[in-house]
Amino acid sequence: MESNFRIPQTPFLKNTVHSFWQTKRKTDFQTEIIIPKGIVEIIFNFSEQYTIHAQFGEKQYQLPKCFINGFNTRPVQIQLPGHQFFFGIRFHPTAIQDIFGVPAGEFANHSVDLTLIDPSIDSLWHQLIEQTGFDDKISLVTKWLLSRIYKSTHQESMLNYFLNTTGQEIPSVRELSKIICYSPRQLTRKLNELTGMNTEEILLYKRYLQSLDLIQHSKLSLTEIAYSCRFSDQSHFIKTFKSLAQMTPGEYRKSKGTIPGHIYKNVR
Repeated sequence: MESNFRIPQTPFLKNTVHSFWQTKRKTDFQTEIIIPKGIVEIIFNFSEQYTIHAQFGEKQYQLPKCFINGFNTRPVQIQLPGHQFFFGIRFHPTAIQDIFGVPAGEFANHSVDLTLIDPSIDSLWHQLIEQTGFDDKISLVTKWLLSRIYKSTHQESMLNYFLNTTGQEIPSVRELSKIICYSPRQLTRKLNELTGMNTEEILLYKRYLQSLDLIQHSKLSLTEIAYSCRFSDQSHFIKTFKSLAQMTPGEYRKSKGTIPGHIYKNVR
């Protein structure tokens, strides 16, 4: 298995891209379940099997060779190819509108063929597959992004930080409005554009993400996690987690893998 991860350091990329990643591996599992992780990313599929079957709720999809996915509020189930080769770009949510002309919230609970939105992606896919190294792929994507220069405002940078960070204390609607310098109505409109959720929904979603991080990386009891993430009680914690992950926190803890939010099933 080969796995790579990079957080950009240059000012331009830091305003646009949260991280780059790549994975090349052979897997013994047939099924991967990805529970909501609160990210917006583009994935280039270079696997031998270019078309991969996926399911969002009751909807069946065929994932194309390059697709974009936004904030999900339900799990994705993927039928894995035996040999996988993926290259991914996790974007700051506010950058998507400027790069592709479509707000990130449009991709919530969907995996959309990006070549239908931007024909240049097809050429980029072919150029990327010819690059042998992870750094070479990052360099190529950076050059492609330079033609779509994006400079976030201070408010957008604050929103990106809030949406991308799981460790901070979750504010109230009024507190977040004050921090971002938006009225509550402006904040809800902006968050809906970025995530497909209103402010109240995204604050609860952030508590869920915090709990997911603690289940993955800590030995705290589920009661301690519920208290740490400021759920009103254990029942509220379980209900919220299950509404998004389609499993209880205890079920996730028993089945979690090494990658947060990813569960592997059905050995070949």
